[in-house]
Amino acid sequence: MMSNLTKPLLCIAHRGGPQMGPAPLPENSLAAIARALSLGVYAVEIDVFQIEGELLVTHDRRLGRVVSGQGIITEQPLSYLREQRLENGEPVPTLQQVLELVGDKALLNIEIKGQNSVLALKKILQDYIDSHQGSYEQYTISSFDHQQLYQCLQHIPQVKRGVLIEGIPLDYAACCELLKAYSFNTHLSFITPELIQDAQKRGLKNWVYTVNHEDDWRYMQSLGVDAVFTDKPDKLLEFNQH
Repeated sequence: MMSNLTKPLLCIAHRGGPQMGPAPLPENSLAAIARALSLGVYAVEIDVFQIEGELLVTHDRRLGRVVSGQGIITEQPLSYLREQRLENGEPVPTLQQVLELVGDKALLNIEIKGQNSVLALKKILQDYIDSHQGSYEQYTISSFDHQQLYQCLQHIPQVKRGVLIEGIPLDYAACCELLKAYSFNTHLSFITPELIQDAQKRGLKNWVYTVNHEDDWRYMQSLGVDAVFTDKPDKLLEFNQH
């Protein structure tokens, strides 16, 4: 059996893994996701906002950094958002498009960013799975919004839940218990052996974000972390070959 020091870190392409190779691609773009899938990553992570019942795949609540346009995304009509573009000319992807692209090639981690997303997420996942003979096992839902994760437990219990935190709670990973979580998704800057060990004792997977450097990958291995979210999946996969 491999020791923690040699166990490969499962590679999750953070926002599609935009910073690969000599030519970065926009985060959360179909182009970035397709490239990450071609490498054979374990999982792809994306972010979603609910707008008029549609789930748009983007990270920021405010337009202008990655997506063209101005203002707060949830205050714009869907028609306006459909006209906006990423730097590579792509429109803002929908969750449906990402589901089609990923298929069964990798796990898809859907991070809920915007409010009131759960019922739309349930419908879109259900429709896709029904029409493609898919499996809920292909997906995990994560969020810093533990209220919406609890709604996911009630409405789509068959989808794994990842509890996102940024910091070290007084009671470590106890927040995962009521949510019947699969993974504890923690911030690289707030990692301690005690936090990781507490999650392990509770039977949780330890997934850490966002880890882009070799010395940090080594440290994650030494702690027994299961997976890391990275903007550089190609480099992490190379590292795992060592």
